[in-house]
Amino acid sequence: MRRASGFGFRVLANAVIKVVITMREKKSTNATAKKAFADFSPAEAERQLDSFLAKYDPEVEAFARRTLAKMRRIVPGAVEMVYDNYNWLVIGFSPTERPSEAIFSIVLPAGRVTLCFLQGAGLPDPAKRLRGAGHVVRNLRLYDAGKPDAKVLDDPEVRALMNLALNRAKVPMPGGARRKLVIRAISARQRPRRLAPGKK
Repeated sequence: MRRASGFGFRVLANAVIKVVITMREKKSTNATAKKAFADFSPAEAERQLDSFLAKYDPEVEAFARRTLAKMRRIVPGAVEMVYDNYNWLVIGFSPTERPSEAIFSIVLPAGRVTLCFLQGAGLPDPAKRLRGAGHVVRNLRLYDAGKPDAKVLDDPEVRALMNLALNRAKVPMPGGARRKLVIRAISARQRPRRLAPGKK
């Protein structure tokens, strides 16, 4: 019985050691990846974003680029944080490099472009333009593949909501700041960025 108990303890101890080593290696890998992203020059970061957008269907890519240009006019001094995640591409707009302080994000599932109000749960929305029922985020669909461009970002009601979100943000956008593009994550495994044939 003692031998069995001792053997079982050694097996358990070895398993725990393996888990700890794996966690440390994963943490080290993540830290190295973040450092590598932080080392991107502005031109390299722009090239990375271009490559992420190019994975989408041409009409979605073109719409996303127009939307990005409009967002850069609306929040010209934002830190743009880019996450090329497993599920979709996300471009956040924040006054700082803290994700928790981001005010907006553009989210790109396959075939769609959505604008998220990341502090939008408390915004007055009498016209019921915003979607979502969570405690923090609200969203607004900007584009569906195969449908005409509704020019949602040009709508005065939507602009009013965006201005309200900027005025109510917990950290305001800095005046006179220059735009900064930061690549925060690149997932090795990703869902298809293009719709399957017949789903458009």
